[in-house]
Amino acid sequence: MTNNVRLQVAGVHKTYPPRKRRDPGTEVLKDINLDVHDQEFLTIVGPSGAGKTTLLRIISGLLPASEGQVLLDGKAIDGPPREIALVFQDYSRSLYPWMNVAKNIGLPLKAHGVDKSEIADRVEACLESVGLAGVGDRYPWQLSGGMQQRVAIARAIAYRPEVMILDEPFASVDAQTRNDLEDLLLRVKEEMNSTFVFVTHDVDESVYLSDRVAILSKTPSRIERIIDINLPKERNQLETRALPEFSELRAEIFGTIRNLVVPKPGASPEYTI
Repeated sequence: MTNNVRLQVAGVHKTYPPRKRRDPGTEVLKDINLDVHDQEFLTIVGPSGAGKTTLLRIISGLLPASEGQVLLDGKAIDGPPREIALVFQDYSRSLYPWMNVAKNIGLPLKAHGVDKSEIADRVEACLESVGLAGVGDRYPWQLSGGMQQRVAIARAIAYRPEVMILDEPFASVDAQTRNDLEDLLLRVKEEMNSTFVFVTHDVDESVYLSDRVAILSKTPSRIERIIDINLPKERNQLETRALPEFSELRAEIFGTIRNLVVPKPGASPEYTI
């Protein structure tokens, strides 16, 4: 990670329009200010319904802010930039079932005029990078959920983005696959020297992957805290998670989120994140 700011979220507010007359609308984000440094892995966590996905969609240019702006290398984002690639939670919908794996990965490259031979080379290299060498001629529906998510990641890295944005990409896979995909992301980040912005509900995952963790408050959300993850750069599922520092960081993040959720009188606290 460098000290150069790659993405800047400046005074972002988001209010969804009213559904009924005299309804003031729903204010989701309120005065979000956040800098993401070059080659940083920044994770966003917060209570359920805090607007994490809304914030990612604004950062990626898929959704306009009601106020404020997002800057990429100092330039305002007014639509999806070519420098940004996205990986969504629902990989089954992001992959076209009538296209084989190779064509799914190569589709964004074809849309931007990349030569066929280069597309083939990139697809082959990216499949090997995510541990799926030799499956290019198979179809998404012939793959397990973890393999499909690897294809979605391969499609993103084939594009060679400067920034990768990932919205709960491992929420629908089993625990072992999740751990494998976490390590895959860290390896890809090291190879690509890209900037990562990641959303998760899993506090342990946020600690394991990140350089910093930004915690959103309840809606209308603001940045409650940003916590530096001062763990060794080289991460290992067993050794890193066994460190006392890991447990301390996990408790700090979880405690911050828990304290944001105030239960109604007579109700049990809400611990869902």
